[in-house]
Amino acid sequence: MAKLKQVYVCQQCGYEASKWMGKCPSCNEWGSLVEEVVDTAKPKLTKSSRSGNAPVKLKQIVIEQEQRTTTGKEELDRVLGGGIVKGSLILVGGDPGIGKSTLLLQICETIGAQNKSVLYVSGEESVAQIKMRAERLGVATPNLSLLAETNVNIIEVLIKEEKPNLVIIDSIQTVYCEEVSSAPGSVSQVREATHTLMNLAKGYGITIMIVGHVTKEGSLAGPRVLEHMVDTVLYFEGERHASFRILRAVKNRFGSTNEIGVFEMVDIGLKEVKNPSEIMLSGRPTNASGSVVSCTMEGTRPMLLEVQALSSFTSFGMPRRTATGVDYNRVVILIAVLDKRAGMDLSNHDTYVNLAGGLKINEPALDLGIIASIASSFRNIAIDPHTIVFGEVGLTGEVRAVSMAEKRVIEAAKLGFELCIMPKANLDKMPKVKGIKVIGVNNVSEALAALLK
Repeated sequence: MAKLKQVYVCQQCGYEASKWMGKCPSCNEWGSLVEEVVDTAKPKLTKSSRSGNAPVKLKQIVIEQEQRTTTGKEELDRVLGGGIVKGSLILVGGDPGIGKSTLLLQICETIGAQNKSVLYVSGEESVAQIKMRAERLGVATPNLSLLAETNVNIIEVLIKEEKPNLVIIDSIQTVYCEEVSSAPGSVSQVREATHTLMNLAKGYGITIMIVGHVTKEGSLAGPRVLEHMVDTVLYFEGERHASFRILRAVKNRFGSTNEIGVFEMVDIGLKEVKNPSEIMLSGRPTNASGSVVSCTMEGTRPMLLEVQALSSFTSFGMPRRTATGVDYNRVVILIAVLDKRAGMDLSNHDTYVNLAGGLKINEPALDLGIIASIASSFRNIAIDPHTIVFGEVGLTGEVRAVSMAEKRVIEAAKLGFELCIMPKANLDKMPKVKGIKVIGVNNVSEALAALLK
C-alpha cells in the first residue's frame, strides 16, 4: 500500500520542509512554501529487476558522429553549435511576449520542409489559435501536427505512437503528471514532467524543445534542477518593446556557451540580423559629445556598438549615477578612476551611461569606451566618428590587454573605421590591418590625449 506524506515544498528553489514556514530557509523567499502530497513507498530492487546497464571500459566505447539538423536560422544554429542534435532536450526561456513561441513555430516550417515530422504541443493556446499565428508567420508545412494538451501521460503515449522527429512543448509550466498531486507549475510537477520528457528524448532519439517561463527577476521559473536535467538552455534577451532580440546559450552540452544569435522582430516574425554591428551603429550622431564606438566579443563574433554618456552639472550634494546596458558598479568605479587618474572632478556632475540598441554587456573591454564617452561629455568635445575604442581599465588607470583584439580591429576596418585606440599590450601580436590606423595606449591619460584633441 502506498505511503503518502504531506510536505511543504518551496516553489522557488525546491527546498522541502515537514511543516509550513513563512520564509524559506534556503532561498529566503517569503510565502513560497506550498503543501504537496508525495508517495514515500520505495519498491525493493532485486537482481532480476535491476536495469540491464553495466559498466563499460572507456576504450570499448565507440563514439558516433553527432546527428545534427539545421533549423534554417543561421543565428540559431550558431548558438546551438551547428544545429539541433538528435535526441537532445532543449529549454528555451525568456520574458512574456519576447518571441519564444514565434521562433519555435518558424523552426517547424524548416524542419517540416526536410520531410521530418514535427509535433507542437501547447498548453496555453487552442489549435485554432496556433493555426492563426502560423498563417501570420507563413508556416504551412504539412508535416506539422498540433495538439492542445496538458496531461504529460497522454503526451507521452502520443509521442511513443507517432515518433515525431521534433517535439515542442509550450510550456513546461502548464503540463502536469497525474501521479503528482500538486498543481501544474509547481516544483514537483515541473520536475516530473521534465524527467518524463528527458526519458522520451534519450530513449527514442527524439529532439524535444520545451518553453520555460521566467520569474520577475529574469530567472527560469521552477526548480533549479530543471536546468541541470536538460542538454541546452537558451535565453531570449531584449526589451519586449524594442525590435532586437538576443538568443544566448547559458548551457550547451553540444557546443559553446559564448555564442549569441541576433534577431529582429518584424510583422512576419523573427528575422535574422546577419551584421549586428551595422544595425547597432545605424542612426548614431556624427558630431555630438559623449558618443563613442566600442567593440565587444560574443563568443567568436566581434560586435561594434555605441556607448553614450551624459555628464550634467548638478547643484545637489549627491550626484546621480545611472547605467543602462552595463554594470552600474563598474561605471561608478570608472568614474572614480577618471577623478583620481585623469583629474576630472565629477563630484558635482550627474553621469548617465547607456548602450544604444538595448543590449546588456558585461565584458571588461568596454571600460575604455565608457571612460572615453564620459570624458567627451564632461569636456564637451566630440570624438571622431571614425574612431573605435576598446580596452580593460584597472584601478590605477592602466589599460590592460583584451582577448581577440585582431578580430575586433578587422571588424572595425570592414565597417569603415579609420582609427583604433586599444591597449598597447595587444600591439605585439597585432598584424597590420589595411585601412585602419592602430594606436596603443598604456593608461587612461594617454587614451584621452589621443581622443580629445
